Amino acid sequence: MIASRWGVTPRQSVEAQCRRRGTKSVVANCIVILGDGEADEETLLALAGPHAEAVLQGREGGLDGYWPRVWAMRGLLYAWNDTAVPSVIAGATDEHWRVREMSAKVVARHQVADAVDAMAELLRDSVPRVRSAAERALARLAESGI
Repeated sequence: MIASRWGVTPRQSVEAQCRRRGTKSVVANCIVILGDGEADEETLLALAGPHAEAVLQGREGGLDGYWPRVWAMRGLLYAWNDTAVPSVIAGATDEHWRVREMSAKVVARHQVADAVDAMAELLRDSVPRVRSAAERALARLAESGI
């Protein structure tokens, strides 16, 4: 097993992975995880550090659970290119609230103009944290004139 990145933040770990494999590759791996859940061990460890070990061992829902999608969406906060836009918008309708919340955070960070309608829908989400993240995303888009 590849050593986990103990003692670093998710941002530091993702940025280090971008230096090793290239941002385009990291973004592509995040998109794959968001699309069908397949992920290699190195990518999951870079996205989630030691927390990925439980998923890789089949706990916490394993690779089919929601955590890999949450981590992939969070990875897009720190590794970005516009090829991820459709995956971020699709994440706004994910069955798990943590993925929807993270989608809104990515929209805010990268000012994803195409996600305005998806964020407007999230204003009616049943989870307060998702609604708050959507409000912040829409405010950020409005500040940018989008």
